[in-house]
Parts: sequence; structure tokens; C-alpha cells
Amino acid sequence: MVDIAYRTADVDGLEVFYREAGAPDAPVLLLLHGFPSSSHMFRDLIPLLADRFHVIAPDLPGFGQTAMPPREDFAYTFEHLTDVIDHLTQQLHLEHFALYVFDYGAPVGFRLATRHPERITGIVTQNGNAYEEGLSDGWAPIQTYWNEPSAANREAIRTMIQPETTIWQYTHGVPDQTRISPDGYSLDNHYLARPGADEIQLDLFLDYQNNIALYPTFQEYFRTSTPPLLAI
Repeated sequence: MVDIAYRTADVDGLEVFYREAGAPDAPVLLLLHGFPSSSHMFRDLIPLLADRFHVIAPDLPGFGQTAMPPREDFAYTFEHLTDVIDHLTQQLHLEHFALYVFDYGAPVGFRLATRHPERITGIVTQNGNAYEEGLSDGWAPIQTYWNEPSAANREAIRTMIQPETTIWQYTHGVPDQTRISPDGYSLDNHYLARPGADEIQLDLFLDYQNNIALYPTFQEYFRTSTPPLLAI
């Protein structure tokens, strides 16, 4: 049995939840989750890594068990999410660490890497995009919202935070859906159903365009720092 601790840290006045496992003196691996999930998505992965790594898996602000302050009190941008995770790593004295980034975790992790290239020992990126070619046709409604952030265009992408869309993210393309536990998407939908969570996610959809603007910066980091990188 792997001993996993479930902790919270006060980061800039925000309660940040994170999972921790592995020996404190082992190489550090920071796991950053995607939309609309939380560190819960790594529940089966962490035990497989903890014999070799000191694993830290936080919930991003507004996700999972980390605090979800009102929008008027907290700017829900990827830059601000990165500030919180950056300060968490400093508070935990993570001087060097590898990144495992997935989906939304990628723009947060890549920002961390460009801020502190000397601290990054390697990157595993799963569906973590840093190239415009990686934007599928499914982004078209969101791109329309970027170009014209009207109330109508905001409402048009609300389907992306509906319960059936979350379930689709788990089941799409899976030939045997009896292999998909309902626990993951049910928990994601529970968090998405909290009062105000929908507007927070729509704010992040709008801000995602600022990740695209940073793609050249991320790519320059890849070229100049050449971190060991596995793209899956």
C-alpha cells in the first residue's frame, strides 16, 4: 500500500489542496491536471510513481478541493493560476522538479518552466498543447468567443460545461464503455455544479486565448532550454 497524504497549504491567502506521496528525498514530480477535473484524475497513477518519485499533485484554484473564491475576488486567468502553483512550489521548497502536464495543466506548467527553466528537470505532456496546429475544430465556438466576447457567444459555449459533455470526454472513442468508472465524471460534474463554477469556467475559456499568444514563448523555451520531454 502506498501512503498518500491529502494536504492543504495557505498560498497567498488561498487554501490549496494537494496530494503527496513518495520519499521526500526522491526526485520531485509535479502533476498538473486538466479541465474539468482535479488531482483526483491521478489517483491511480500516483501509486505507480511513488516508489521512485516524490509526487505532488495540486488542485488548481476553482477546481477540486482547492478554494473557489468569487470571481470579483480572484481573477480566473491562467497567469493567476500559475502564480498560485508557482508560490505553492516555493512554499513546499521544491527546488527542482519534473512536470507531468495534462490539458489545462499544460499552460500552467509551461508558464512555470519559462519562469524558472533552471528548476525543471523534465516534462511529460499528455494532450498538453503548445502549437496552434493542436487546436482542433472543436475550438471553433471558443475562438468565436475570443473574437467577439459577447453575451450571446459566451452562452453558446455553455454546452461545454454541461454534465453530458463531461461524460463525453470520458467515453468518446472508448469501444467498451463498461470499462469506464462513473466515479471520475460524476465527481467532475459535482464540482462543476457548485454555484458560480460555470461562470469561472467560462472566464477561463475566454482567457485561454492568452495561452495561444504565449505559444512562441513556450516554443523558444523548448528550443533553448531543451528539457527532456515526452509528448503522449
